[in-house]
Amino acid sequence: MNVSKSMHAKKLTAMVCKSASSALIATSLSLGLSAFTVGTSSALVLSAALFIAPISQARAEAGAPDELIRDLSNKVLDQMKSDKDIQAGNFKKISDLIDTTIMPNVNFERMTSLSVGRGWRQASPEQQKRLISEFRTLLVRTYSGALTQFKDQSIKVKPLRAAAADSEVIVRSEITPKRGETIPLDYRMEKSGTGWKIYDVNVGSLWLVESYRNQFSAELNAKGIDGLLELLIAKNKQFESPDKK
Repeated sequence: MNVSKSMHAKKLTAMVCKSASSALIATSLSLGLSAFTVGTSSALVLSAALFIAPISQARAEAGAPDELIRDLSNKVLDQMKSDKDIQAGNFKKISDLIDTTIMPNVNFERMTSLSVGRGWRQASPEQQKRLISEFRTLLVRTYSGALTQFKDQSIKVKPLRAAAADSEVIVRSEITPKRGETIPLDYRMEKSGTGWKIYDVNVGSLWLVESYRNQFSAELNAKGIDGLLELLIAKNKQFESPDKK
């Protein structure tokens, strides 16, 4: 990633942490960038406590993709506003919320393979499995870090512009803080046998997959698949400090 892109990523990270940390995977994107380009471990989109509304989630998965995003957004925001431990920054509770509410609606295999790029084909099945696991952990933990900064944001999902037969769509939404500018937030989604799944997120004109691919490429060229795995493991260990309770 060149200097201008790195500066853009830092600026975006600060902006999203301040006024958009309530929004699904968006935070995962911005703070996932932070974890690599800035090196911050306390940062994310995009990470998601108890399986709090299975009936509501099943209804959303069976319907349109924008319904799923709206349902998940409301579910996370409502839980955060009603849970005093989450409001106090309980990292474990926030991680559980993200892991059981948001993450089942993400296609991690596709997201990871697209982020790794050409190196994905060079990885053995076992390496691919480990990459998916570590990448998932990174998103959960960085997104959790961002949600500890949540303060009264709201999210509006825009009307979906897609044909009924489309199997891939972009769901567009906006994050609105009490103060400051509205931030656009877009999701690339695919229709699978179990419902709609998220596989990429765009905040501030930066798509998660492209941003990670740029960062992973340098590590792959220098140290190969094992080097990238070591990097992901090291980043995830940064979230295991004693203050993450």
